[in-house]
Amino acid sequence: MIKKCVLAILLIVIGGCNSSQEVVVEKHTIGLVSYGSESSVKQYAEFEKYLGTKLNSIIEIEPAYNEVQALEQIKNKKWDLVFAPSGLAAIAISRYNYHPVVPLEGTNETRSVLVISKNSTFKERSELNGQAIALGQKGSATGYYLPLYNLYGLRFAKILYAATPEEVLKLINDNQVAVGALSVAEYDYYRRKFQPNQFKVLYLDDHPVPSGAILISDRVELEEQDKIIVALSQTPSFIAASAGFLPNESLPDYQYLIEVIQRVQQISLDYSQ
Repeated sequence: MIKKCVLAILLIVIGGCNSSQEVVVEKHTIGLVSYGSESSVKQYAEFEKYLGTKLNSIIEIEPAYNEVQALEQIKNKKWDLVFAPSGLAAIAISRYNYHPVVPLEGTNETRSVLVISKNSTFKERSELNGQAIALGQKGSATGYYLPLYNLYGLRFAKILYAATPEEVLKLINDNQVAVGALSVAEYDYYRRKFQPNQFKVLYLDDHPVPSGAILISDRVELEEQDKIIVALSQTPSFIAASAGFLPNESLPDYQYLIEVIQRVQQISLDYSQ
C-alpha cells in the first residue's frame, strides 16, 4: 500500500541535553462536491476538527465545483476520503478502488426528476422528442445517468450540460430548454431561488437510487483505514448530522446503479443527431 501525504515534524525536546524526536503525522484530504457554495463546506468544520483530533492527523477539506472535477480527483486518487453522492460513489467503487464506509443521509431525496416550466403543456416523457434538454454533469446519477436511461429512444434538438443543479433550473426559467433533470433534494432546494411556482415536475423516477456514502481510497494503508472506520463509527451524533452521514447504518447496495451507468455508457447515445 502507498502511504499518502505523510508529514514529518521534528520536535526539539529541551532537557539536560538537547535531543530530537521525529513524529509522523498523517494528512488526509477529504473531497466533496460543493457547487461553489461556501456554506456547504462550512458544515464539515466540526467533523474536520473531530476527525483530526481522533486520528491525530491533519485533515483538509477540498471541495470540487461539480461532479466532473470530483471525478478527476477520484480518478487521480487525490482524495483519501470522499463524501460521494450516489453516482460518484458507484463510479468510484466500480472503477477506482474506493470503498464505501458509511452511508450519507437522504435516501428518498436521491430520486431523479424531470422538471418543466409551470406554463409547459407537456404531460408525458414521449412528448419531449425533438425538444431541448438540460442535464447535469457526468458523475451525477440523478442529473445525467438516470435521465438518459429513462429517456432512451428519444431524440433531442439540443442537450445542454449544466455545471450545477441551479443552472438546470435557470436554463428552464430562461426558456433555453424545455426540460431539465436533477434530484428531488436539489429541486426542492434550488427552486426557492426563483419566483414561487415557476416549475413543475413532469416525471419522478421510481428506480431504487441508493444514498451516497463516505468512501475511502485504497491508497490509505490498511491500519489507517481501520482507524478511520472506527473514528467514523464513533462520531458524535450532532457532528455526524451536521456533516450529513449516518455512522451506524447499513451501507447501500450500488450494484443496480453501477449497471445503469454501464448501460448508459454502452449505449453512447448522441441525442442531438
